[in-house]
Amino acid sequence: MTAATFIRGGSLLLLAPFVTMYYSLAMTIAIFLLHLPEDKLQRYPRQWARLFCLIAGVRVRIEGAEKIQPQSGYIYCANHLSQFDIFSFQGYFPFSFRWLAKAELFKTPFLGRAMSNAGAIAINRSHGREALKSLQQAAERIQGGTSVLIFPEGTRSANGILQSFKGGAMLLAIKAGVPIVPVAFIGSYSVLPKGTLFARPGTITIKIGAPVVVTGYSNKDKQELAIIIHDKVNELLKNR
Repeated sequence: MTAATFIRGGSLLLLAPFVTMYYSLAMTIAIFLLHLPEDKLQRYPRQWARLFCLIAGVRVRIEGAEKIQPQSGYIYCANHLSQFDIFSFQGYFPFSFRWLAKAELFKTPFLGRAMSNAGAIAINRSHGREALKSLQQAAERIQGGTSVLIFPEGTRSANGILQSFKGGAMLLAIKAGVPIVPVAFIGSYSVLPKGTLFARPGTITIKIGAPVVVTGYSNKDKQELAIIIHDKVNELLKNR
């Protein structure tokens, strides 16, 4: 590790809590005092993520944005290599999207209200009727034009190799009836691999594939669809 890398990585570790607290406070004021609408609130997480990339010396490139219709709802399905997948997408992806979050978080004082006001979509990860209800509610939000980013591997890759996809994102897309967009993060693993603390400068390329229409698929086809989307993400990763 070079001295410059050590300084940048150390600076991010040192400044990250303060940057996060600052934008959390700014967003709280925007929600509770200024009563800004949901779309206006998106500037805060966007600026927060961009500042993280700036401090770490990370540049972000977007390829394939012309394949997206800004007013349409999509489920973006991506490989997951690093925490910087989140920062780069949040900071630089040119179209509106929201995050899925555990339903329990929405019960937390202030945080729950902030997440709700910012448009986060609750998902109940338990089994049974409540889980199905939350899945249907999420599908309705997405059907209404709200896009979301999902990492179907379920966790960050420990070795930088694409893992198999789970069917949950596919089921959500089938229920919502919206296209799935394959997304490939390239370069984020070298910036901050899983299990490391010091981010390294670099370039992250976010490649956007052509939307995959889910019309004709049923719930029982979710694993078949997961394989199709997995292969399309893998194609994006290979065509660098």
